[in-house]
Amino acid sequence: MEVEERNVSSGYAKPPWIFKGSALYQIHLVKASTARAFIPKEFRLVEAFGYTLGGFFLASYDDSPAGVFDELVMIAGIVWNPPTSCAWAARVLVNSNEACHHGRKEVGLPSQVARFSKKITAVPKRKRERAFGFLDTFGLGTTLSHPEDLMEVKVSEVDSAASANICNIQIRSNESETKLGKWMGPAIKMSLPSFSGNTKFNPNLLKYSCHIHCRVRPVSPAVVSKPLEDEADRNHTSQESLENERRLSVAVMLSKPIIALQFKDLTMQVEAPVVVHPSV
Repeated sequence: MEVEERNVSSGYAKPPWIFKGSALYQIHLVKASTARAFIPKEFRLVEAFGYTLGGFFLASYDDSPAGVFDELVMIAGIVWNPPTSCAWAARVLVNSNEACHHGRKEVGLPSQVARFSKKITAVPKRKRERAFGFLDTFGLGTTLSHPEDLMEVKVSEVDSAASANICNIQIRSNESETKLGKWMGPAIKMSLPSFSGNTKFNPNLLKYSCHIHCRVRPVSPAVVSKPLEDEADRNHTSQESLENERRLSVAVMLSKPIIALQFKDLTMQVEAPVVVHPSV
């Protein structure tokens, strides 16, 4: 695979583009058969025992070229790019028209405009009394209620005047995270290379890098569920190809999580993409 160093023109200001905020990066075991539906034939999927590494990147930016917005990147899997590997996004949902347009035209991402509805509630946490250890053996021990935060993010994709419910994401703080208090984890720097393109908005195959500087700590994996489809959803998703893409994207989100990382004080620098030419 040869990379031609030809920059793609940008609708934003001159690259690199800087995004600041926070994010949840969750890695899943995704079925290779699901991931292949998104990956161009020019690339080889990195897989083992029928699975690849995918997942999602849920970010909330308070400073970016497009202003304040939310983003959900559904990562189909990892593809091989000697001497390293790169991620491939199955779908990118943003609640910013400007960010959607830029992602489509300049970065070659499968971006769609979406609605993010967030709700934070305090829920009781069950904790058994030690004094009733004998009764616990029979499941009869008493419980104490300890509040913990539960954030629910409902993501709905907007298609013209229509809206389709995509998924619900529940992010819960657990006891170990509460003990950590305000500790945000060590400061790290990392680079996440990705492939993109091969879309109707940008038919080129592209490669770009995200340089991340943040504080990171492991957290409990978020729980992802698919909302019940209502009659309005069925009426507005008559395009079979569009509905199939959505279904496979949701399958990525519903796959088995293996690790979740919380990014705080996030600064992400996205480089201008370059065009990739497969070697003959």
